[in-house]
Amino acid sequence: MEGAPSPASGGYRRRDRSAYPPYDHPAYKSTGARHPKQALVPLGHTLSEVTGPGPALAEVMPEDADLTTNAGTGSEAMGERIIVTGQVLDEDGTPQPNTLVEVWQCNAAGRYVHEGDQHPAPLDPNFIGRGRSVTDEDGSYRFLTIKPGAYPWRNHPNAWRPAHIHFSLFGPALVTRLITQMYFPGDPLHELDPIMGSIPREHWHRLIGVYDHGITQEEWALGYRFDIVLRGPDATPFEAGGAGALA
Repeated sequence: MEGAPSPASGGYRRRDRSAYPPYDHPAYKSTGARHPKQALVPLGHTLSEVTGPGPALAEVMPEDADLTTNAGTGSEAMGERIIVTGQVLDEDGTPQPNTLVEVWQCNAAGRYVHEGDQHPAPLDPNFIGRGRSVTDEDGSYRFLTIKPGAYPWRNHPNAWRPAHIHFSLFGPALVTRLITQMYFPGDPLHELDPIMGSIPREHWHRLIGVYDHGITQEEWALGYRFDIVLRGPDATPFEAGGAGALA
């Protein structure tokens, strides 16, 4: 059950389910094989769900947030260097410090470092495509990375996924867990992507990063802002594929 009391916020409010992708979206073919076959049963939140456990933060290092070098080869990843930053907020707009933010993405050529990705684009030995960070007292996170490429995914004829970065967030309680995708502004593939199409268009702005010239660094990297809301009616929509999805 959503809306159970939380000591931190006075109560987690119900998500706006109309902003979420449906469990079965025929245009995104794999949802037909893995969506629930019966109606979900609402259950009340337990105390442990609304109070914790929080994420494990002890082993997160500052260098984990630099995907251009965290392969540890001594050389930089190839591609368009970008900065992605933003604030993590709760349903009341309050910054959320100590939130674990993990990202994964394909390289500039559109290929993941994953055995399940057999797209014949080149792999970059200096790019593992994974990073993590912890939000500061202002709820802010920051990654330095490479802009991911588009790639084919065989969902339908001539299917290409728009450039995107997967995000996994672990806030102060289990009910603030969130997995989503950030897209880039102005990408013509948005209109053709069934995963984006599973989310009502009026909510797409919650998933598209904003180019920010104030974040951009001269002769170094373009900057994008992507703020994320963990809970409530304005929460950032979950991604349709769930944790671990390559798509």
